[in-house]
Amino acid sequence: MRYFLRSVKYFIGVCLLFTLIIGALMLAKVVSTDINVLFRAGWKSVGLIALMFLCVSAVYPKFGYAKRHASVAGEDAEMRPSVKEFFQGRGYVLESETPEQMTFRSGSTWHRITTFGEDRITVTPEFGGYGVEGLGRDIVRLISGLEYKLGAKED
Repeated sequence: MRYFLRSVKYFIGVCLLFTLIIGALMLAKVVSTDINVLFRAGWKSVGLIALMFLCVSAVYPKFGYAKRHASVAGEDAEMRPSVKEFFQGRGYVLESETPEQMTFRSGSTWHRITTFGEDRITVTPEFGGYGVEGLGRDIVRLISGLEYKLGAKED
């Protein structure tokens, strides 16, 4: 169900962004305000563009969200405060915490808007570190920083 909701959010977001761009171009009189002149096939083109957006939105959550492993030496009990401090230093707020996982949300309203509310990062203790799940472009950056920060403390 989460996958479907993400797809719908991205479809609506991409369509809204496209509409805003075309609308701004029309208001600036850069392009014609007549759909039949603006697009070669008129309204049929609008439907085909929407179909293309639908296809991309249906596939994006599969590649845009991931779960990766962050290699961190040490026990969860001793590393957990450092992990929380790291995420808070990167602008994330602790949303919930259980012994099995920690969930963080972005503290930035703009980041939440641009990710359509899909800014949740879930950190799960695993053997040899932590499993980090969330938006792919965010977790790659966060894992790299987490491994560097917690690795640097052990030297």
